[in-house]
Amino acid sequence: MTMMKLFLIIIGVLIIVSGAIGALHMYRVSVRNRTEMAPYTVASTAYDGHLGKVLVIYYSLTEHTAAIAQEIARQTQGDLFRIQTQKTINRYPWFYLTLKRQLDMKNYPTIATEFPDISTYDTIFVGAPVWWYTVATPMLSFLNQFDFKGKTIVPFSTQGSNAGTFFADFERKARQANLKQGASFNNMGSEYDGAVRNKITHWLNQI
Repeated sequence: MTMMKLFLIIIGVLIIVSGAIGALHMYRVSVRNRTEMAPYTVASTAYDGHLGKVLVIYYSLTEHTAAIAQEIARQTQGDLFRIQTQKTINRYPWFYLTLKRQLDMKNYPTIATEFPDISTYDTIFVGAPVWWYTVATPMLSFLNQFDFKGKTIVPFSTQGSNAGTFFADFERKARQANLKQGASFNNMGSEYDGAVRNKITHWLNQI
């Protein structure tokens, strides 16, 4: 057997093993999603409207976070504020390496949107995706510059399967905020849309 053939065999084995590990992970995620969402597959009570005037601040790259933000705003009749970066973030092949470098160097993207006036709001939801098991870097940039002093803030995350240290990191960044219980939402297929809405309603009524 030549070295080239041996090399190709090793590469083939690695690909098969990687695929099997990936498939096992996805299976475990799907089982966990079904278990987590099972209580919300039945009809939920309506939002009870106790949060006052609501603002939902969010950053979204793939629209998963946007969907959750929009549902929160719909149920609470709240206002939406979307954080935009000065430079477009593209999901090119080295996307995660770029994010890791941003996190390591604390060199976060520049925010293009003007900051919102939060003075008239009673409750402010703040949401972002989980990147490298923490808060997405555009939201970290926003939190570094914004002061939530004295305001009731409710964080929420979206992720593939693991929120990591999102909420602990968010708490450290949200200066002087009155933080309420946040919620995390795995990115799921449309078959879970009703259950996700019910989960949001249940969460809103528990805050």
